[in-house]
Amino acid sequence: MRRMRIAAVAVTVGVVALLTGCTSSSGGGGGAGQQAAAAAPTSVEVMLSDFQIAPKAIEAPANSPLRFSVMNHGPSQHTFGIVVNGSTIETDLIDAGAIATLDVPALAVGTYQALCTVPGHAALGMKATVTVTANADAASGTSADGSGSTDVSTTTTASTGMTAQQMASMHEQGVKDFLAGHQTDTVGGRVLEPTMDHGVKVFALTIEQVQWEVSKGVFKPAMAFNGTVPGPEIRVRQGDRVRFVFRNLMDQPTIVHFHGLTVPNAMDGVPFVTAEPAMSGHYLTYEFTIVDPPGMYVYHSHFNSTEQVGSGLYGAVIVLPRTGSWRYPTYSLDVMGHLREGAPATIDDEYTLFLGDGPLGYLLNGKSFPATAPLTAKKGDWVLIHLANDGSMLHPMHLHGYHFEVVSQDGFPLDQPYLADTLVIAPGQRFDVLVHAVYPGAWAFHCHILPHVEGPEGMYGMVTALVVQ
Repeated sequence: MRRMRIAAVAVTVGVVALLTGCTSSSGGGGGAGQQAAAAAPTSVEVMLSDFQIAPKAIEAPANSPLRFSVMNHGPSQHTFGIVVNGSTIETDLIDAGAIATLDVPALAVGTYQALCTVPGHAALGMKATVTVTANADAASGTSADGSGSTDVSTTTTASTGMTAQQMASMHEQGVKDFLAGHQTDTVGGRVLEPTMDHGVKVFALTIEQVQWEVSKGVFKPAMAFNGTVPGPEIRVRQGDRVRFVFRNLMDQPTIVHFHGLTVPNAMDGVPFVTAEPAMSGHYLTYEFTIVDPPGMYVYHSHFNSTEQVGSGLYGAVIVLPRTGSWRYPTYSLDVMGHLREGAPATIDDEYTLFLGDGPLGYLLNGKSFPATAPLTAKKGDWVLIHLANDGSMLHPMHLHGYHFEVVSQDGFPLDQPYLADTLVIAPGQRFDVLVHAVYPGAWAFHCHILPHVEGPEGMYGMVTALVVQ
């Protein structure tokens, strides 16, 4: 396939150069043909992220040049191109946070493929269609009767390629699908029960390459513990003696690190620093005593980790108190807005929520909205949520309708818990938050970096909800 680059100009976010063409003529040479050639192009906005193109269905008028304003909101470099008669018209590489302009000559009526031409990115989902129609009136905002008035529910917007009604319907359907649940057959993070060997809790896991369904009907190449993303949840208590046995079934080496847990140096899982990685078909064995405070910890790959962790090789280790259950002080705001301490809460509902980004897209517990699972509670319940970021980006998690209580960070209970509604979680960080579910309804809980959660077709990616009944 031949590729040609036409007028691809990358600029920094916030600085968009508007280029206008000026023509001159001598005598009476400025005819209708010249005026048509100088016609302003139709503007189309496109958003790139890891690894999506939005909108997926772009509509454009025939007999008009097209000017694509391409914004890269992902952390990786991307391109944007259109295949025309076997050739690809494309931008240069667009840096993260940058904008490029791609000018395309007027296209004949038909459907064209758009894609990111970086090797492998189209296969990960960075594809779209450009449908060129003869209905130029809709693109220009002129009604069919020439009156100049438009029905916004049926007019195609240049920025999305969809009508307003299409946009609203797609957004609504996504919410309905989410609340209905059961979007995918696979679920990650299920609790793995150990076997016992003379008082030692033994956890056996495989490490393998799988096709993981991140949303309904969308499968992506993943790496997984026991076939799921996240891997099984490990629940242990302070003082437990534990043994982990991993078998590597992948076609590349790997090793496992216990993130945040205090372990002997030989059990640290850093290749060629503390241990050798396991080749395909080989085993990794770790044995140690749980000495850390109750809270959330993580096990994940530490070999080729950009790809392996980004592709799903992570799971939770929940350390429970030596005896009994969780005990956290509770706080609330009085009518004057002062923080007031209450009695320790009895936990009614407990959830673990992994934040992920990378080759699988923007995920919560390995799924993209609407395939994410809601957090459900009854009115009056105390809800404990373990949060971990095993992605490569900051994710500020925001809960609507509530001020949650941040009670623990990186496994350590906070001497001074605090109330918040947005919590910035850096890569590798873990937090425990407590919610008193006193307000009924479905309350959105999502990353507040908006390109991670919502576009013209509705919500996607790192979105779930606390549903209080």
